[in-house]
Amino acid sequence: MSYQIQSQMWQRVSILTLLLLIPTVGTAVFRQSMTVAIPANSTTSANSILPNHPNYQAIQALANNYSCVVSIPNFGNLPVTRTEFATVLNTCSQRLNELIANNPTTVAQTDLQTLQRLQKEFAPELAILNNSQDTDKLEARTNIAPIQPTREPLQEQSIPKTKPSGVVMPLPPSSPVMSTVNRPQISKIQAGSSINALVAPETQTGGKFNTENYSRIDDNPFHRVGNEPLSTFSIDVDTAAYSNMRRFITQGQLPPKDAVRIEELINYFPYNYPQPTGNRPFSVTTEVTYAPWNPQHKLVQVGLQGKRLESETLPPSNLVFLIDVSGSMGEPDKLPLVQQSLKLLVNKLRPQDRVSLVVYAGNAGVVLAATPGNQKTKILAAIDRLQAGGSTAGGQGIELAYKIAQQNFLKSGNNRVILATDGDFNVGVSSDAELTRLIEKKRDQGIFLTVLGFGTGNYKDGKMEQLADKGNGNYAYIDTLLEAKKVLVNDIRGTLFTIAKDVKIQVEFNPAKVQAYRLIGYENRLLQNQDFNDDKKDAGEIGAGHSVTALYEIIPTGTNSDVKLPQVDPLRYQRSGVNAIATADNEMMLVKLRYKLPQDSTSQLITQTIKDSDFQINQTPSTNLRFAAAVATFGMILRDSEYKGNANYDLVIKLATQSQGEDTEGYRGEFMRLVGKSRDLMIRK
Repeated sequence: MSYQIQSQMWQRVSILTLLLLIPTVGTAVFRQSMTVAIPANSTTSANSILPNHPNYQAIQALANNYSCVVSIPNFGNLPVTRTEFATVLNTCSQRLNELIANNPTTVAQTDLQTLQRLQKEFAPELAILNNSQDTDKLEARTNIAPIQPTREPLQEQSIPKTKPSGVVMPLPPSSPVMSTVNRPQISKIQAGSSINALVAPETQTGGKFNTENYSRIDDNPFHRVGNEPLSTFSIDVDTAAYSNMRRFITQGQLPPKDAVRIEELINYFPYNYPQPTGNRPFSVTTEVTYAPWNPQHKLVQVGLQGKRLESETLPPSNLVFLIDVSGSMGEPDKLPLVQQSLKLLVNKLRPQDRVSLVVYAGNAGVVLAATPGNQKTKILAAIDRLQAGGSTAGGQGIELAYKIAQQNFLKSGNNRVILATDGDFNVGVSSDAELTRLIEKKRDQGIFLTVLGFGTGNYKDGKMEQLADKGNGNYAYIDTLLEAKKVLVNDIRGTLFTIAKDVKIQVEFNPAKVQAYRLIGYENRLLQNQDFNDDKKDAGEIGAGHSVTALYEIIPTGTNSDVKLPQVDPLRYQRSGVNAIATADNEMMLVKLRYKLPQDSTSQLITQTIKDSDFQINQTPSTNLRFAAAVATFGMILRDSEYKGNANYDLVIKLATQSQGEDTEGYRGEFMRLVGKSRDLMIRK
């Protein structure tokens, strides 16, 4: 037996010596021999790239040096397919492109050359990711051309989500952000943009990992004016429902009915309302047209436009980033996306601004004390050190964040806590009642709360919306880096700087002109009629440059509508009739608004009438009204509203096409694509 072993070893040495004398054949056989010699697991194939391969080590070095978001499970330890390798390469290209856009000297020339070499070698796989025939090449140090991904999800089977465990500890600045969860799906950004985005991984429906939560929404019904002439509600500038809806449709499924808050869909978009004049913080614009889904009815638009503020007039900011780093945040669309998003905001900070960083998981702690906004390197390094692990002491984190905000309070400045989380609070002060009381108390002390939602699977939409509402802040859902750019860069003034608080609207309808009405959306913003004059009653806020739109569907008096109206007996003891002045002026409704300036406790009143003569049969409605009607129609279809009338996807696309306008940011064009994809999903369903 020993002789046979020695003979076999001698044969191998002889063959190896011969092959080395024939370089081409020898190299090929040697590589094959090395591949076979390394133990393979169930995922290894002939095309796998092993951890000891030079290309593998090169891309791993780039990921480590530049904190690329690596979403391949166990990357660095196990072999990867060429497609997986291309995914990491594509992400690193995007990361380096972002770094160079901020500072051309950030990336070493040798690393650019390495990236260019890998892009050429993996051009076929990169092209498949991009659904294109050609792959962009690196041409210059300041012009990296990463493969532009598409919003369509990659056709790969998701891996069951796992939650990393451990204690939240600061990492060395050079440590990469790693994740052992679902491989991400890629999204495409509008042409000309230098920022690329990751679409959230597919939600696991029907499985134990899907614990997403949405508060129930029942469509506002029609009310008879004879019995209920007043409609009172709080304005809303949140946009989370739109981007969350987009996440579902992009992943190939229709959103849950309760995830669709129509007012947030409408208010996601800017509208061309006039700027306010005088000392008022916002203007009021009204318009009347036919209801597209039911021509027997009329559609009334009430639009508010917040005053735009120039950068030099903005007050200094005291910002406390409160970051959820619990185990549930370890997925690529959560903490890694939070880090990239906050970096966009940091780049907009001024020397007079102050930033603190608080994290919470099993415990809460301060990662960064209040730091001037011009010390960006220090702030960015603190963000890079974040790592997910542990349970979620959300209440404890919020208490600490408010404490830090109070310690650095700016009397005439913008004091705000910015919470980034998936909303999955499960340790400490976690009841809604306790959290809201704390937030209301701090709100009254001048510290507002902005909530940024991230992730899928365990997303707690209802809780986060409630917290933002109570904190005099806004609520956005960030599914991509492009959405982060919209919220934290393009709309930064409206996101952070409040110009009017506790804004309420009360509409009184004239029974001589209006038989019945219903408010479209705002179901969880309704107020009691007496709340309108109660300055202690909390309501919504308008940020600098924000536009807010509300739509009423009304049934004119005398119209025999096909909508079933509530049956209420006539009132016996109430006076009937209409004010003589209102009759003479042909008034249809009276719109009243109350608001407070950010530092005031007493409200101011604005009144404006809408006349029946404002509606002209042959008058073409404005672009603002037509597009808002398109979005409202889409929302009613997604909710399968009993009031959607003859609404269909073709009607939505027609209205949106007629009112797309300039669309400089591409938001309305994206809306039309979502409508088309939603229609396809409905057909397949």
